[in-house]
Amino acid sequence: MFLRDVARIQLGPEMRRGVAELDGQGEVVGGVIVMRYGANALATIEAVKARLETLKKGLPAGVEIVPVYDRSALIERSVETLSHKLGEEFIVVALVCLAFLFHLRSSFVAIVSLPLGVLIAFIVMRSQGINANIMSLGGIAIAIGAMVDAAIVMIENAHKHLEAWRHAHPEREPDSREYFELAGRAAAEVGPALFFSLLIITVSFLPVFTLEAQEGRLFAPLAYTKTYAMAAAAGLSVTLVPVLMGWFIRGRIKPEETNPLNRWLIQLYRPLIARALAAPKALLVIAAGLLVLTAYPYLRIGAEFIPPLDEGDLLYMPTSLPGLAPAKAAEILQLSDRMMKTVPEVKTVFGKVGSAETATDPAPMTMIETTIQLKDPSEWRPGMTLDKIIAELDARVQIPSFANYWTQPIRTRLDMLATGIKSPVGVKIAGPDLKVIERIGAEVEAVLKPLPGTASAFSERVSSGRYLNVLIDREAAARYGLNISDVQDLVAMAIGGERVTETVEGLERYPVQIRFPREIRDSADKLGQLPMVTAMGATVPLSAIARLEIADGPPMLKSENARPNGWVYVDLKDTDLGGYVRRAQQAVAEQVKLPPGYSIAWSGQFEYLERAEARLLLVVPLTLVIIFVLLYLTFRNLWQPLLIMASLPFALIGGYWLLYLLGFNMSVAVAVGFIALAGVAAEFGVVMLIYLDHAVAHRRAAGRLNTRADLIEAIMDGAVLRVRPKAMTVAVIMAGLLPIMLGSGAGSEVMQRIAAPMVGGMVTAPLLSMFVIPVAYLLWVGRGLHSGGPTPVQAA
Repeated sequence: MFLRDVARIQLGPEMRRGVAELDGQGEVVGGVIVMRYGANALATIEAVKARLETLKKGLPAGVEIVPVYDRSALIERSVETLSHKLGEEFIVVALVCLAFLFHLRSSFVAIVSLPLGVLIAFIVMRSQGINANIMSLGGIAIAIGAMVDAAIVMIENAHKHLEAWRHAHPEREPDSREYFELAGRAAAEVGPALFFSLLIITVSFLPVFTLEAQEGRLFAPLAYTKTYAMAAAAGLSVTLVPVLMGWFIRGRIKPEETNPLNRWLIQLYRPLIARALAAPKALLVIAAGLLVLTAYPYLRIGAEFIPPLDEGDLLYMPTSLPGLAPAKAAEILQLSDRMMKTVPEVKTVFGKVGSAETATDPAPMTMIETTIQLKDPSEWRPGMTLDKIIAELDARVQIPSFANYWTQPIRTRLDMLATGIKSPVGVKIAGPDLKVIERIGAEVEAVLKPLPGTASAFSERVSSGRYLNVLIDREAAARYGLNISDVQDLVAMAIGGERVTETVEGLERYPVQIRFPREIRDSADKLGQLPMVTAMGATVPLSAIARLEIADGPPMLKSENARPNGWVYVDLKDTDLGGYVRRAQQAVAEQVKLPPGYSIAWSGQFEYLERAEARLLLVVPLTLVIIFVLLYLTFRNLWQPLLIMASLPFALIGGYWLLYLLGFNMSVAVAVGFIALAGVAAEFGVVMLIYLDHAVAHRRAAGRLNTRADLIEAIMDGAVLRVRPKAMTVAVIMAGLLPIMLGSGAGSEVMQRIAAPMVGGMVTAPLLSMFVIPVAYLLWVGRGLHSGGPTPVQAA
């Protein structure tokens, strides 16, 4: 007897676990390229493209390779955007220096630290293995304005020394040795304090280095490159810049008053600072009032982990009910892909349902992942935006029992790898009983759906899978002489199939399985008729010794911390992440009662936000202590560092108001911008106090500091005669930030959030250094002086 006499032998597929489809045209075979950790993405993609070109030559007729997702376009757009911004910043900073100094060679000395500092930063990046990307180039972009601060102050001080020397020696020009002596004295006068101020800006980024997990990996390149650039600028300011000043700050240098721009600034500033010094306490009250008013935007700014980055492509990941058959899943996938392809801006639609043939993809047959590759924006219809495309796709793809979720590929992959949650907000319900977990999940879903800001809320049906249970009647089996293992072996082999051997076909090996035909396996009634052979040789149907029933069960098991889980996916619209979660937590706490042994945890991007906030709240105070120590080493007293530290909140006023006006939420990117602003504001305070100290020391040495009026005149000299370097500092920082703030393109969403606090702060931080610090200086230093003589206001 042969096997063919008792069985039908045929080639058959393994159990269907996934379907891939392209453009709604039918099933295809898909492939994924996995890159090694730490490798250069762009280089890897280019190598893959080159290898694919060689493979195409050997493809059979009618077979083609179609790229359905290519990250290289996003990488190239991002690098190109930031590269253009860097070039624009270089040009604008150079023009600002030339406009204020009216001396080409002095402007060259000011901007020479830019290319050299950036080159040094790139060299260190190369040695450390940091690639050029949005964040690494962004760190250099936001540092460019601050990199020339020290050089500007030194050059302006050298101009003042040269003007004073020419006033004392009108009969001749200084020789080469005297030029270098003047440059050396000017640099020595302000160099140490400037070096410490740049060091403060560098140290202020310490909190960014301490970020961990996803936010740490995201912002570490920015922190590294900004630190390298600022450290290089600090080193160049005390080494190369003084030497270049001796060589280039020569010849015909016009006095500050001959420059119309500088003259206009002095005429504007002099009466204002005079009035402020005449009523110092009133000015401090006004400043405190402005700080109190900032509570209005502060309390109305929302919170998010990071602004959404426009990747240029979309990912469609709907959530569906369990129990979807493979054939039906393939039908729905093809139908939805065909509807998406009708949108004119869509280039390709590659859909996948279920899991690929890899252990890294445990997706069930209810999980659809569709990658939508969009055309270049130049090919879009007039007026179309990404949000409008998503809205149109969502309107076209409406499938009963499916909850649509539109996101972007890279961001979703990172979120799912970190927390498992694909949506911005997720609720994880843990407990011992899956049915109770499902009931709690349904209650949470019902609470969140009507909540303002909810785009969709969907709770997993963790116990709604369909199973065929074979319940063996032990007594009936024993009457026929059958034990439990005999029945279980038959059920396992007949329904599930059992591998008995393998066949060797050349280099290929295929498993050989024995099981009952599909027409029997697909019917519970026919399975009940399966014959069981007893020890006596008699046959009895399976239904005589077992009861077959269809029952509910878990379609997929999830667990965290050794406890079963059920998840609720929540998508948001027109709201901020932090504010929504706070409202949602309150609503769920009030309306959902948890039985003993069950718990709720909020996850998704909110988890990153909480972790980043906790880390910053811990590290920022420590960083402020380090900055205070550096300030103490600069001034060798306590009251001036305390003055600068106490005035820093005033510098943040403009940043909060601009965020509020632009509608930006507080995020890790915005926090990085505020950290950078605080470092620049501290530098402004240091420079102003240096000028005030020099002016007071000069009058004291001349014996002309005896009354409060003398002190006011000294402060006026120190403040008014140094308008140009302060204005130049603000102008170059603004010139460095505005191309980022006003620009567009890949990566601009994140960079604008970093730049916004600094742009807004460049309005209030200079006002702080030019008015509040001189007034506070007057109140402290003038405590022991009696008022006498005319005040500058009366003299004016």
